[in-house]
Amino acid sequence: MTCDSILTNIARNISLEPEEVRLFESHLGFRELRKKETLLQEGQLCKAISFVDQGALRAYCLDKHGRESTIMFAFPDWWVTDMYCFINRKPAMMFIEALEYSCVFQLTRDGLDELFTALPKFEKLFRILMQNAYTREQLRTIENLTLTAEERYDRFLEKYPKVAQQVPQKQIASYLGITPEFLSTIRKNKSRASRS
Repeated sequence: MTCDSILTNIARNISLEPEEVRLFESHLGFRELRKKETLLQEGQLCKAISFVDQGALRAYCLDKHGRESTIMFAFPDWWVTDMYCFINRKPAMMFIEALEYSCVFQLTRDGLDELFTALPKFEKLFRILMQNAYTREQLRTIENLTLTAEERYDRFLEKYPKVAQQVPQKQIASYLGITPEFLSTIRKNKSRASRS
């Protein structure tokens, strides 16, 4: 196990000296997950933010009837956590599970706070990560309120072409806020339109 992938991700926003890399690595945890194993469960204290080194994960929540709503997918080079609960040290409101065998690096909230104190440049890194996450979620909210289901599916395919190939259709449907049957209809209509 090497930390190359997470260090490359970090280097896009801040540069680290060798001794800073060593300090950062001393705060990193590592986890392997089997397919369908949960990284985080609803109600569990959300203590860590995870960086996907390998595999694929999905964050979702359940309504009172047990229906799943997919909040996000996470693939290599993506960060994932229940951000509200991580920042506020609260029990998780969602589940994060592995869609396939996956490996993640993890930073605990306490470890991150220590890095902020020892290396203030990490505050810049996480400010950028938070800004990106907030922007992504704001755009998704606007799309959900203003676009048709078909338009949302088209945007999803544009933004995440690989995700669409790796993830079951029912999970894509729950991410888009539609039923799997409706997504199937959209896909059939698109297939017919492309042939004519």
